[in-house]
Amino acid sequence: MGKRQSLETVTEPARKVKVFRDVDVIVVGGGPGGVGAAISAARAGADTILLERYGHLGGMATGGLVNIIPNLGDIYGKQHIAGLCQELIDRLDARQATSYPHKKDWGTADRRVVDYYLDANLRHFYVRLDSNTGKERVLYTVLVDPEVLKDELNTMVTEAKVKVLLHSWGTAPIMDGNTVKGVIFESKSGRQAILGKVVIDSTGDGDLLPLAGAECISKIDPKLRISHLAFCFWIVNVDLKRVDEFKASQPQKHDELMNELSSLGGFSFYFKGLLKNQESVIWFHPHIECSSQTDVEEMTRVDMSSRKKALITWEFLKKYVPGFERSFIMLTAPQLGTTGGRRIVGEYMLTEKDLDRDKPFEDTIAIFADNDRGELSLKHTEMYIPYRSLVPREVEGLLVACRAFSSEDCVNNLFNLIPHCICFGQAAGTAAAMAINEGISVRKVNYKALRDNLKKQGVILPGVKAG
Repeated sequence: MGKRQSLETVTEPARKVKVFRDVDVIVVGGGPGGVGAAISAARAGADTILLERYGHLGGMATGGLVNIIPNLGDIYGKQHIAGLCQELIDRLDARQATSYPHKKDWGTADRRVVDYYLDANLRHFYVRLDSNTGKERVLYTVLVDPEVLKDELNTMVTEAKVKVLLHSWGTAPIMDGNTVKGVIFESKSGRQAILGKVVIDSTGDGDLLPLAGAECISKIDPKLRISHLAFCFWIVNVDLKRVDEFKASQPQKHDELMNELSSLGGFSFYFKGLLKNQESVIWFHPHIECSSQTDVEEMTRVDMSSRKKALITWEFLKKYVPGFERSFIMLTAPQLGTTGGRRIVGEYMLTEKDLDRDKPFEDTIAIFADNDRGELSLKHTEMYIPYRSLVPREVEGLLVACRAFSSEDCVNNLFNLIPHCICFGQAAGTAAAMAINEGISVRKVNYKALRDNLKKQGVILPGVKAG
């Protein structure tokens, strides 16, 4: 037999695709931005469908085991993010599925409170240095139980009358010229189509953007957090009292063991679980260097190598560190942690210069606390996000509500976390419903009307205090 010729491409035959539904708003991706968008659009009266490729909602906050909702306020205790994000926290709080500082301790320099979070290795999420006073202060950050969060999100979308399809992967936009008219999705039921007036890409990585013809950028400085993948896992049944006693009585021995663990390829840094009745749980959130967060071969490599390293970590700790003798790995994240990726080029691109901006945009839809730039954060405490950063140039009928918002990598690195994405979703879903009600393009939504609508939903915007 002759040698088989290798093909670089194949041509798929044309085929008819069954239309599953014709709706107002299609949200692709059920992470923090997606649920925010779907709930907000549906509450505003839009017939809304939400596609999610996994069997649960919540994205990185649940399946990624990134169960931390950080930077909800600044170092002096002023709250910046409320709205749907705060509603979700309140609902979880009622189910005893949260852990966060008492409101009186937001911005506190009380050493007992500061040391509580330092002892749990949660400095990055809870503690910042106030260079004006030389004191460390506590941020309003919330830890959540991801299993309860999954259920609560199911409840919220159901109450809002969102049609949810889990195990459904939105694979391509349906285009009419430069206008998005719907989405093709794949599932165990086969390849189907959904038609809609507005499509909201909440995939995190802007999966629909290239096929829609939207201009994107993917440049990421390799030194930034968002250039990494993450593989999170939980070790349980740890006697943390004995671990702490060992660290205190034999600090040199402990450090030597941690160095040895790192040299073997294991992970030596972990957080102590602070959720109710989870005092014997520790969380590992290791970041892994990678060449791409959207390349399937690279994602596979990171997933497989990290799983091996998780076992190296547990087996070493169990063998050598007092307190880990009866421990076991209870859970590894069903989703590989993605921290950054392609971003849309929107009607407005947030740049490094905007980090020092002290005046809100006319179309500001969210204000975020700027806590991570040291003394610069004390000079410029707030980051303003314009609606235009969610609107792609030249493509109609499409919005972005995830970390793919229009931004340079230095901006995205600071403001693409779970609460930020919920805010993007709340704004995008609200704007989509407004555009449909008025029969206009999403890029023509009246900014003042959008701001007023968001304020009624509890969103903190210029001139509006937290409730």
